[in-house]
Formats: sequence, C-alpha cells, structure tokens
Amino acid sequence: MESVVLVVALGAAVAGFVQGLSGFAFGMVSMSFWAWVLEPRLAATLAVFGALLGQVLAALTVRRGFDGRRLLPFVLGGLAGIPLGVALLPHLDMVWFRAVLGTLLALWCPAMLLSARLPRLTAGGRVADGAVGLAGGVMGGLGGFTGALPTLWCTLRGYPKDAQRAVIQNFNLSMLAVTMAIYLATGIVTREMLPMFAVVAPAMLVPTLLGTRVYIGISEARFRQIVLGLLTASGLAMLASSLPRLLERLG
Repeated sequence: MESVVLVVALGAAVAGFVQGLSGFAFGMVSMSFWAWVLEPRLAATLAVFGALLGQVLAALTVRRGFDGRRLLPFVLGGLAGIPLGVALLPHLDMVWFRAVLGTLLALWCPAMLLSARLPRLTAGGRVADGAVGLAGGVMGGLGGFTGALPTLWCTLRGYPKDAQRAVIQNFNLSMLAVTMAIYLATGIVTREMLPMFAVVAPAMLVPTLLGTRVYIGISEARFRQIVLGLLTASGLAMLASSLPRLLERLG
C-alpha cells in the first residue's frame, strides 16, 4: 500500500509541475504513473480531480492574457459538446478513436514543431472557435481529452503565449468543473477514494506553483515547443495503447 501511495504522490507532483508550466496535460502525465498501480475508474477520477485543482491554482497565479470575449465561444461549445460525447461513448470504438487521434497528433504536431514559420489560421472567427470548443467538449465526454484540439487550434491561430495560456487554462477549468460535478452527482466519486484525494492534493501543490513560476519566465518560442512536444507525446501514448489491440483484432 505504501508503494501505491508513493507512486500516486509522484505522479501528482510531476503532472502538477507540467500542468503549471503548460496549462494542460495533467491527465496524460499522471496516467503514465497511475495506470500501473490503480484501477481505471479510480485513476480517471483522480486525474480529473488533480487537473481541476491544478487549474484553479494556475488560474489564481497566472492571470495574464485573459480575454472573456475570446474565451466564451470555446466554453459555450465545450459545454454543449460534453453531453454529446457522453451520449456517443457507448457507440464508439475507443480503440480506433485513440488510434486516429493519436496518429493526427503524432504526425501533425512534430511537423508544426519543425516548421520555422507557419501562417496564422484566421478563417472562421468565433464560429470556428466555438466549433473547436464543441469538439473539445465531445472528446472530453468520450475520454477526458478535452484540451488537445483547443490547444492545437490556439497554436494554429498564432495566439501570443499569455493569450493561448488563458484560453486553454480557463477552457479546461470550465470543462473539468462540469466533469467533476457529473462524477459527484452520479456517484462515481466514492468515500473509498477520499484518502487518495488527500494524497494527490498536497503532492501537487508546490510543483504546480513552481510550474507557473517557470512559465512566467519562458519565451514565446519555448512555450510553443513545450505545448507541441506535449501534444506529440500525448499522440504517441494513444498510439502505444491502441495499436497492440488493433493488431490483435487483425491477427
């Protein structure tokens, strides 16, 4: 039991630092630790709790670049998308979904990272932003992938570092708050989980705050590299989890 607590605390600390630095990716990083020692339902619930707590901490310490008019289409789209994702979940082949999304991120993000100059994507305006928020909400309902597409979209938009951070941070905060409320209302969060909540919260507190301090000091170019690098890692992780199961089906 002590070893499980240590792994949970370590995963929370590392994920908290990464989220404090980048504004997202708590679930991706923490799951790379917790998937080995926790059952999936507990791991997913802790990931949502930790990500939500981290976003609250980050929102209180990094408030530069906030623009309610820019954020609103993403949030409205995301709130509409979450129930759609939940409704689609029983009918979707998650193995293929992870494989396709992982391939998209694993190929597109390194290409963006290696391109010295990319033209800004300006088409669509707020309607397009809302559509991307909707897609993020759907993906959140399907499996907690809320931030991937909005993060990639903000990078394509060419938003300044603080503006991009403000959109992703507050979008994820809104989506995670709704998800946690659903978990509480439907009984997914149980009393037996509370001791692990008490491990995650203090373990991630200082690393998250350290991550926000590092974020403040990095350049626009470095922030873009970090974001695209994390998205690439997320895509590779999805491929690594889905390809063996697809090969089993074909075999």
